[in-house]
Amino acid sequence: NFDCCCLTLQPCRNPIVTPEGFLYDKEAILEFIIQQKKQIARKLKEYGKQINKANEEQHELAKAELETKKQKLISHVEAPSDKNASGKDDKSICNMNNGKGKELPSFWVPALTPAAAPTKVEKPDEKVRCPMSGRPIKLKDFIDVKFTPINDRDSKTALISKEARYVCAVTNDVLGNSVPCAVLKTSGSVVTMECVEKLIKKDMLDPINGKKMTDKDILPLQRGSSGYSASGHTLEGKKYGPSVMA
Repeated sequence: NFDCCCLTLQPCRNPIVTPEGFLYDKEAILEFIIQQKKQIARKLKEYGKQINKANEEQHELAKAELETKKQKLISHVEAPSDKNASGKDDKSICNMNNGKGKELPSFWVPALTPAAAPTKVEKPDEKVRCPMSGRPIKLKDFIDVKFTPINDRDSKTALISKEARYVCAVTNDVLGNSVPCAVLKTSGSVVTMECVEKLIKKDMLDPINGKKMTDKDILPLQRGSSGYSASGHTLEGKKYGPSVMA
């Protein structure tokens, strides 16, 4: 429903809205932000370990390369240059000759020991992002929302249990999934878009507190709907065909 939290999908107890118009319960989105920050910290720690390990491996590789050059120089100096008694060249069976030394793993160097390639950890995104829009979010950027409860004679039924719960703060029109509405940033009140177009945009004053407004102060509320195709969101479908195993 239009008045439900985008995370819990339940009516908001303490509704707040993002600058893009996505509605959240304050407690739910705060818990989400805390969990995301913990996850980011953990990923950054893993990434830091990977960087340190890579630096250590580079150091070991440099040492191994230096040692290889040293051994090659020593073997070149000590190797006999004359032919044996049979007149044939000595054919060394050493597998370090003819550049083969570089092809062999150095088992004393951890970085060169044959092993399965480790899983590379990509540098994590350090920003907490809105679950709906994917844009960075901070709690200070949210706007408190003030829904106007419907005034009826049914005092026994809890507001959360009623199908029609809220009305436009100006016209008293009932709000619902099929009624486009907006949050006025200057007061936090929720009004219908019809009210915005016909009344508020005439003088650009908040009818609740009289404050001057700009177009940026009108936040269209991202609404739910009773129908799949009328949700107000852009949907993308993917079609998969049969596959043949090789």
